[in-house]
Amino acid sequence: MSETTRDRILKIRETLGLSQTEFCKRIFVSQTYFSNLENGNKKLNDRIIALICSQYGVNKKYLIEGKGEMFSEDLPDIHLAQLLEIFNKLEKPLQECVVSQVRLLVEAWEKSKGENRFL
Repeated sequence: MSETTRDRILKIRETLGLSQTEFCKRIFVSQTYFSNLENGNKKLNDRIIALICSQYGVNKKYLIEGKGEMFSEDLPDIHLAQLLEIFNKLEKPLQECVVSQVRLLVEAWEKSKGENRFL
């Protein structure tokens, strides 16, 4: 059985670890419309293709034809966007605590690189 465009959209969303709500919010379409795309009830148009590719760094040829890598070289870091969203909800003292903990984690990771292991 051949993979369809709707299969690839679902695979992209799942690979990014995003719910339908999160995914469609970032490409400026309603969840109902996006759900219809994933279910095959709506066709993917050029505007949606462009938005998915630019917002999530998806390789256009992969999305349309299923050829090549899922993501292009300039993949935006979705995890960074998620972290910033969460971080901005915290009060200042908690933000400072998070920064301190991340700094310690990076130091431990950098130290372990020389030992070829992590913690």
